[in-house]
Parts: sequence; structure tokens; C-alpha cells
Amino acid sequence: SQKKFLLLILDLFLIITSQFRFSTCKDVVMMVVGSLCAVLHGSAQPLMLLVFGLLTDTFIEYDIELTELNDDRKECVNNTIQWKRNYSAAADLSLPLNLLLDIEHEMTMFAFYYVGIGFSVFILGYVQISLWVTAAARQIQLIRKMYFSKVMRMEIGWFDCTSVGELNTRMSDDINKINDAIADQVAIFIQRFTTFVCGFCVGFVKGWKLTLVIIAVSPLIGIGAGLMALFVAKLTGMELQAYATAGAVADEVLSAIRTVAAFGGENKEVERYDKNLISAQRWGIRKGMIMGFFTGYMWLIIFLCYALAFWYGSTLVIDTGEYTPGTLLQVFFGVLIAAMNLGQASPCLESFASGRGAATIIFETIDREPEIDCLSEAGYKLDRVKGDIEFHNVTFHYPSRPEVKILDQLNVAVKSGETTAFVGPSGAGKSTAIQLIQRFYDPKVGMVTLDGHDIRGLNIQWLRSLIGIVEQEPVLFATTIAENIRYGRPGVSMEDIITAAKEANAYNFIMDLPQKFDTLVGEGGGQMSGGQKQRIAIARALVRNPRILLLDMATSALDNESEAIVQEALDKVRMGRTTISIAHRLSTIKNADVIVGFEHGRAVERGKHNELLERKGVYFTLVTLQSQGDKALNEKARQSKMSETIFPLNRASIRQRSRSQLSNLVPESSVPIAGDLAPRDDDELVEPAPVARILKYNAPEWPYMLFGSLGAAVNGGVNPVYALLFSQILATFAVTDPEAQRKEIDGICVFFVIVGVVSFFTQMLQGYAFAKSGELLTRRLRRIGFKAMLGQEIGWFDDHRNSPGALTTRLATDASQVQGATGSQIGMIVNSLTNIGVALIMSFYFSWKLTLLILCFLPFIALSGGFQAKMLTGFAKQDKQAMESAGQVRKNIQNICLHVTRTQRNNEREITTYLCFRVISAIVTSGTALGRASSYTPDYAKAKISAARFFQLLDRVPTISVYSNRGEKWDNFQGNLEFIDCKFTYPTRPDIQVLNGLNVSVKPGQTLAFVGSSGCGKSTSVQLLERFYDPDHGKVLIDGHESTRVNVPFLRSKIGIVSQEPVLFDCSIAENIKYGDNSREISMDEVISAAKKAQLHDFVMALPEKYNTNVGSQGSQLSRGQKQRIAIARAIIRDPKILLLDEATSALDTESEKTVQEALDKAREGRTCIVIAHRLSTIQNSDIIAVMSRGFVVEKGNHDQLMAMNGAYYKLVTTGAPIS
Repeated sequence: SQKKFLLLILDLFLIITSQFRFSTCKDVVMMVVGSLCAVLHGSAQPLMLLVFGLLTDTFIEYDIELTELNDDRKECVNNTIQWKRNYSAAADLSLPLNLLLDIEHEMTMFAFYYVGIGFSVFILGYVQISLWVTAAARQIQLIRKMYFSKVMRMEIGWFDCTSVGELNTRMSDDINKINDAIADQVAIFIQRFTTFVCGFCVGFVKGWKLTLVIIAVSPLIGIGAGLMALFVAKLTGMELQAYATAGAVADEVLSAIRTVAAFGGENKEVERYDKNLISAQRWGIRKGMIMGFFTGYMWLIIFLCYALAFWYGSTLVIDTGEYTPGTLLQVFFGVLIAAMNLGQASPCLESFASGRGAATIIFETIDREPEIDCLSEAGYKLDRVKGDIEFHNVTFHYPSRPEVKILDQLNVAVKSGETTAFVGPSGAGKSTAIQLIQRFYDPKVGMVTLDGHDIRGLNIQWLRSLIGIVEQEPVLFATTIAENIRYGRPGVSMEDIITAAKEANAYNFIMDLPQKFDTLVGEGGGQMSGGQKQRIAIARALVRNPRILLLDMATSALDNESEAIVQEALDKVRMGRTTISIAHRLSTIKNADVIVGFEHGRAVERGKHNELLERKGVYFTLVTLQSQGDKALNEKARQSKMSETIFPLNRASIRQRSRSQLSNLVPESSVPIAGDLAPRDDDELVEPAPVARILKYNAPEWPYMLFGSLGAAVNGGVNPVYALLFSQILATFAVTDPEAQRKEIDGICVFFVIVGVVSFFTQMLQGYAFAKSGELLTRRLRRIGFKAMLGQEIGWFDDHRNSPGALTTRLATDASQVQGATGSQIGMIVNSLTNIGVALIMSFYFSWKLTLLILCFLPFIALSGGFQAKMLTGFAKQDKQAMESAGQVRKNIQNICLHVTRTQRNNEREITTYLCFRVISAIVTSGTALGRASSYTPDYAKAKISAARFFQLLDRVPTISVYSNRGEKWDNFQGNLEFIDCKFTYPTRPDIQVLNGLNVSVKPGQTLAFVGSSGCGKSTSVQLLERFYDPDHGKVLIDGHESTRVNVPFLRSKIGIVSQEPVLFDCSIAENIKYGDNSREISMDEVISAAKKAQLHDFVMALPEKYNTNVGSQGSQLSRGQKQRIAIARAIIRDPKILLLDEATSALDTESEKTVQEALDKAREGRTCIVIAHRLSTIQNSDIIAVMSRGFVVEKGNHDQLMAMNGAYYKLVTTGAPIS
């Protein structure tokens, strides 16, 4: 067993020291000295008790003397009290003759003691904290550095599996947690633990009997605290669980906001969210009650403990004479202080534990060896590099998605000095191939070779130095242009930079800028236009003078004009280098030496432009669609130049050009050029909300708040009353008559019990009432906030600041933080205020002079209380040392108070000792209460900010309002649709024109099909019809009414939609189908008939729970075809006049497609229908087919007419190529 024990100690030691593994000798010395200071500091409080005990004895002795002197029968001779002559015969002469005390001298001595202790505490406290904090800061700096440098060495695959946000949290929060665990917390823990040990020593040495009695009661407090912690943890768990389900509902709804909006489910969702909040509220209220109950219980036990200790102690003092009154106080307070410090030391253990947890994760990363180490010296370097790259049977999947095969036995050879173009649909593995060449990843099977050498054997830094890369969205750093170019090869001269800029066609535009090469590019290059960014990126790639140039869609994000310039630059630099170019635009690929077509992770075709056109494969499809679009665009541009010289057509390039010239004069955010008017409501600039408005939301709970405040007021009065009773006890020891003394002591003990019982009930009342009002407020705010979110237009959700995650968090945190301005906070403030009020009234009543004197010190005590509180709420991490010393100052001030009063008391024999105690303790407790009250300000400030963010959301007026009744409605809704010259850009991407003058119309009952490559605006036109967005220019007419004037819920109720990936909610099949119409109660018969129409009924009846089968989160329990059919049934049950099918069958296999297609054909009967599809078989029998490209219709008509036109549609049908 001894062995086991030793092992355990060793384990503990290792666990604790592992956090200090980065400390240097200097740090160790600092920590040791700091710990010594902490031990000395910890022993100061028990030391003060010893002085305090002596002081009390002196006082009481002096009081007895005064009563003796007031006795007519005694006189004072030569500083000795004795009987007067004429009494001496009659009385018993054995009266002990005490020498008179020189009270002045004694008191001055005590004052010096106190000042000495106070001063040393001040110094020790400062040294202990500052040494530990400094040592910790040095270690933390080292850990941060090690961590960051290790993260920089990790392979890219590691970053795929670890989000950047997570790394940020690790860098800040986790390392701060380690900091907390190895900084001042350690010192404070040592200090408090020492106090605990010394306090008990004082108790046992001075009076073991009383100590044992008090210790016997303490388990009751311990049990109370333990149970409270247990219950609170359990209830908090329950509450969080309930909030988590509510949060999951919110998250599900916000993620599927388009579906919710399309089917008008806003109010239904608010109700569903609210249902989950109710249970959370129940748990919260229970938690409040339990906390109130246990706090009350603790106070009750403490007061009973006081009563017991004083009753038993007084017996020991009076009856057996074992103790002096001073000893009684020393023992009592010794044990009390010891217990309190043990309690205060336990939170430190918590921070040690969380620090250890954080350290484990951080140190794991620091110790991890990267799979591809970019700083390693291993591997060989070739003397001359030709630049032949070849992929041999490469199979690859990303580490973050091991189930998806990206490259499947890829074989490609790239010859040196040639330009090879990779083309193919997105997701075919083109960019992945490029990443393998750079060795961002290593293939699982097969290998990539350079000049016949496996690149895994080459030195990685050398390999990467051969490669220059230009990406689709180049990343620039927020520094000057020259620095950005120099990033390509650190330490390169200015001449080289200028040469590279000239080669990249960037020199001229840079020289036109006022600061030339020293122009700052802004965060992420935001001050530059797309074309300028690309050219800087090209210059950066060229400055390395690379052998191999990789161009990943280098011109795709540009408008035509910039594209031409950048393309020219690229053509210049490709000469004599091995170049691999990925592109979607033909103009960029035509003149490549070799074109390789990719599909599903394989290279399926390779050859020159003309050879591949004849093969009619992947490449051919791309070409047909594009050339058609280009032709039409040029045609359109010609027309528009004639007709409208005023309205600039190519808004993107105008915006970029004007932006780049303006941006040198004005910082970026203040240039709202057309289309830059995305909503900007940055969280930082929030004015704190007025408290009155917060309280208005809490108004219905005023009775709770009133009773809670009453309870709080009574609780506030307890402290001063305690001071009163305490001083009363001291007074009893000065009473000479034993009978009267006994009676008084018993009376006081009973009074203690009464105070305890009262405080038990009022604490419960306060806890319950404020928990109830606070929880009701939180629930109300969450509900209102959620409703407000669902009422915003869809464009608002596109902003990354309003992603489902961010909104769910906002609902969770802001609403609960608003409680900080109401609820239990009000209780605390009322509590502190009554405490101060009662204390002041009492003190002035007993001695106004002394009160005024002590009040001079009150501001210091209150300030240091507030200071400490501020420090605890983590406002001033960096001023921690100063704060700690402020805490020490406060102790000294309390001591000085005691002393000033002593001397004042002696000079004017105005008040008795115990009154002096009464005044001091009353005021000192009220001072700390004042400090406590001021410590609520941070919560309070947070609450006001949170509330302001909340009100900002509530006050925001959505541009397309769901909840309003305004707008036109009409009876015989027919479904006659017309798009007239619609232009549109998404609010979050104002520079990309999605619709570019769309003109098309559908008569009631007809079917219109949109065809075209992805990104040409097919789905966007459907969203305009649903009024998720409104067009920027032009209009959408519905039965002749302009869409922007139609009532939104009315319009959406007439439209049914089935999309490519239908969103189902986490409930039963029947409930999902009923979701189609949220305006009424739907019977089961209707559900079944809709299911039959959607070819769904038979499949559902085969399930064990039939229509009550849960579909799982986002329908995960069902196959795609089943989900599609549920979505169709959901659309049918609305009985819509207009049916929108957005690629409704594209994701299905042939068999399910047939079934779903039949269901759709049935559903289309007698309705206006818009179909978007990729497969031509699904469109052929439509009334009108519109072929779209680049945001407008290139050609339209029915199948036969289009075939006769021999245009884009004809080519697609005859080659049978898929439209990607």
C-alpha cells in the first residue's frame, strides 16, 4: 500500500509539473520565491487574530475597571483600585488589587502591530502575485511561440480536419486557461491553503474544546455546499439539454430558412421553438429555487453555529474560566477563517483542472510530428530540373472526407516546356491534382514524379521553390504591393520586383497609384480590383522564377476587360516553363499545347482543341454551351449600347475600375459604389440599450420582482444585525453580575437562531422570485428574437454574419445575458443597498463621531472591493498585480480604522468598547457590500450591450416583410407569369451579375423549362418568383400584378416548390407532408391522397410505423427518391396554382427517377409549372423551353422549334451530352 501511495504522489507531481515543462531556471526561481511570499502572506491573517484576541482582552479588562471605578465604594490609589477605608473592614479584603492599565500605551502598541502586519501583507501580496504572473507570462509566451511554429509546420491535411476558428480559440482561450492555471491562481491557492492550516493551528493551540465543537458542526455546511453543487450541476445540465434541443430546432429552421419561407411555416416554427423553451424555463426556475434553498440553509447553519459557539464558549469563559474572552474570539474566528479560506481555495483547483485539460490538447499538438514537414531538411535536390511531371495510377481522398474518392487511378503526363490545360466539370479532381504536385497531400496509392523522381523523396522546400502558383482567388497579405510580391521569394531586390511586375502587366497600374509600390493592398487585398489582385499574384509567382507554373482558374473571377489583360500577361510568362492551367473559359484554353479532360477523378481524354471537338466528350459539351453564350452576349451588348448609353451594363467592371481609383483616396468601406450596399451592421458599434426598455419586457413579472426585492432587502439587513449581535456579546463579558450575564448570553444566542431562520426563508423567496422573473424574461426574449429572425428577408441570411450558427448563438447568449440587468442582479443590488443603509443608520445611531471618522476610509474599502470584483470579471488581466495589491490595501485600511477608533475612544470617554466594535463592523461590512454592488457593473454592462444587439434585430425592418398584411391579394389567381428585363445581383456578391435582362413569360397551365450551364441564373429566377429576393431592375408580373406589390404570404401560398435537395424536418412523414400548408389543420385523408398522387403511399405503408415514421435529421433515414416524393406530396397538399421544380430528379438513379417523374407529371396537370433540369429527357414535352446563358435567354420555343433552329439546344440534344 505504501508503494501505491508513493506512485499516486508521483503521478500527482507529474501532472502538476507537466504544466510547467517550458519553464527556465529563472522562472523556477521566481516561482519558488513567489510561493514563499504566499506562505508568509497566508499566515498573516491568523497572526492578526492573535493580536485581535489580546486587544479584546485589554478592552474588556479596561471596561471592568471602568465599572469598578464607577462603584462608590472603591477608589484609585497609586494606579491601584482598592476598597475605600470605611468599607474595607466590612468587605472581604481578598479583593485582588489590579494595577490600572495604561490604555494609551497599550493601544498605540496594538496600532503599531497592525500597521506592521498590514504593511508586510501589502509587500508580500504584491511580490507573490507579480513574481508568479511574470513567470507565467514568460512561459505562456514560449508556449504560444512553440504552438504557432508547430501549427505552421503541419501538413495541409491537418488543417482540413482542424478549423481555423478552432486554432484561434486554442491560441487565445486554451492558452489563457493554461495561463490561469500556472499564474497567480497557484500563489493564491498556496496563500489560502496556508491560512487554512494556520487558522486551525490557532484554534487547536488556543482552545481545542471549542474548536472541536465548531468542527463538529461544519460537516453540515459541507454537506449543504456539496448537495447544492450537485443539484445545480444536474439542473444546469437539464436546462442546457432543453436549450440544446431548442437550439437544435432553431438551427434546423434557420438552416432550412428557404423551405420555411416557401411554405409559410414561420409562426409554426416559433411555436415549436417556444415549446422547447418552456421545459428549459422550468429547469431554470427549479435551479433558482434550489439555490435559494441551499443559500438559506447555509446561512441558517452558520447562524446556528454562531449561537452554539458563543453559548458554549461563554460557558468556558465564565463558568470554568478556561478561556479569556479574547481566546474565545481567536478560536472562533481562527476556525471560521480557516474554513472560509479552504472554500475560497477550491475554485483555484477548478482552474488547475481546466488548465490541465487545455494543456493536454496544446502539448499534444506541440509534440505531434507532421506527416509532410515543410521545414524538414530531408530529401535530395536535383542538379538540373527539366520539368516533366507525371501521375502514375494516383488514387486520393481528402483526409477530412475519407469516404469520397477524389482521384481514381489518375494517369497524366505533363511534358516540360509545354502548356497543359485541365478541363472538366467541378469536382472532377483538377485542383486536387495541382495540390498533389505541390505536395500539400501525399496520394494513398500511386505516385507523382518530377523528371522521373517520386516527389516524396525530394526536399520539400526545394520542390516548392520550383513552383509558382496563381489561384482563382489570390490571397494577398495586408501590407504593401512590393512586400506582397516579395513574398514569392524573400530577400529579392527591388529590380527583380519591378521586372516581375512588368512581366505580369502590373507595372503600369502600380505606377499610376500615388504611393506606387508602397501602396497598401488592404485586408485580403480588398483595396484592389480583381484584375489588379490577379496581376500582383502573377508577379509574386514570377519573382520566384519558377520552373513550373500552376494556374488554377487564374482568370475566372474577372470581367472581360481585366481578363484580356491578365491573359496576355499569362501568355507572356508561360514561355519556356512547364505550365498547367485549369480553366472553365475557352478563350483561356484554346491555345494550350495539350488539353486534358477530367471526369470523376480520371483523365478521360487528351489532345488539341480540334481533336477533342471531334470526340464530342467532356470538352465538347463545355465548348458548345459557352460559345453559344458568348455569341448571344456580344449580340446583346451591341444592342444595349445603342439603346441605353446611360445605364452601364457591365456593372462589375465599372465598379471594380472606379473602386480602384477611388480607393486610394477613401478607405474602402466608405465607397458604396452601386451594389455595395450590403447591410452593414457591425456588432462592435452598438449603443448600450436603455435599462427602461429592458425592464419593459420584464414588466408582466412585477409581483415576483417586488417579493424578490423584499426578500433581498431583508437579506441585506442580516449583515449589520450580525455586527450588532457580535458587539453585544463582547459587552456581556464586561458585565460583572453572573446572573445577568447568563441571561444576556442566552438571549443573544436565541436571537442568532431567529436571524438564521428568517434569513433561510428570505433567501428562498429571493432565489425563487428572481429566478422565475429572469427565466420568463429570457424565454420571452428568445421567442421574440427568433420570430424577428424568421421575419427577415432571405438576403439577410446570405450575410456570413447571419449564418445559422451565429444566429443560434446569438439567441442563446444574448437573451441569457440580458438577465444581467434584471432578475437576480436586481436582488443583489437591493441586497447591497439595504446592507449599506441599515449599517449607516445603526452606526450613526450609536456614535456619529466615530461613524464619520470611519466613513473617511469607506471609499478606499469600497474602491478596493470594486477593484477586486473588476479584476475577477476579467476586465483587467494585465493589471492583475495592481488589483491584488488593492485587495491587500483594503485589509490594511480595515486595520487602520480599528486603530484610529481606539485612540479616539480613549481621548473621549464617550462610548463603550462594544459600541466601537459595533460601529466598525457594521460599516466595514457595508463597505464591502458597496464594493460588491459595484462589481455587478460588468454583468450589467454586458447585459445592456446584449440587449442593444437584440433590440437592433427587433427594430430592423426587413425589405420583404412576412408578417405584414400589406400588399395586393386577389381571388381568381390564375398563375400567369412574366419576367420583364430582370437584372439581379445577390446582395452578398454585388459584383457578380446573375441575371442580365431576363425576358420570358408563361401562360396559366403551361410548363416552362429552363436549360443552361450552372450559374446562368435558372434557380435565381425561381427565387425572384418566390420573392426571396426582388430584382434590382426590371420586374416580375404575376397575373399582371407587379411582384413587389403583392402580399408575400398570399403569393407564397399559391406556389409549391420541389427542389434538388429537398429539406425535410426532423419529425414524422405525416408532419412533413402537412408542412405543405401551415395555414390550416390538415386531415390524415388529405395527407394520404397527396401521398398517393406522389407515388409515395405504397412505400410508406410498407414501413413498420407507416406515416408516423420519423425521417431523421434532414431526412437522413430515407433514400433520395423517398425524400423527393415526400417533398412532392408536401407541394401537392398546398394545392398550388404554380409549381416550381428545381432539378427535382437530377440526384436520382434511373429507377427512382422514373417513379418521381411520373409523380411530377401527375402533379403538373392544370397548373402553371416551371421546370429546371439538366437531363433533356425530362424537358422534351414542355410547352416552352428557354435556353439560358450568362443571365438571359439565348433561345426559346418548344422542342421541335428549337431543333429546327439548329442552335445550342440542337447541339446538346444531338450529341446527348449532359449539361453541366
